[in-house]
Amino acid sequence: MKSSKRIFDLSFIIIATGLFIALNEFNVLNKHIAFSIIPILIAYFIGQYSAKKFQ
Repeated sequence: MKSSKRIFDLSFIIIATGLFIALNEFNVLNKHIAFSIIPILIAYFIGQYSAKKFQ
């Protein structure tokens, strides 16, 4: 179970990083970079909570 959680964590980090890089290339994140990480962190912690709750 620990290895699948680590794989999920790493894949989420890689996807989030790719999303930030793509948005940065299109100049979407000029002024709002600090606020764009909040929805991604919320989605991550909701996923962690639901994994613990429904396990």
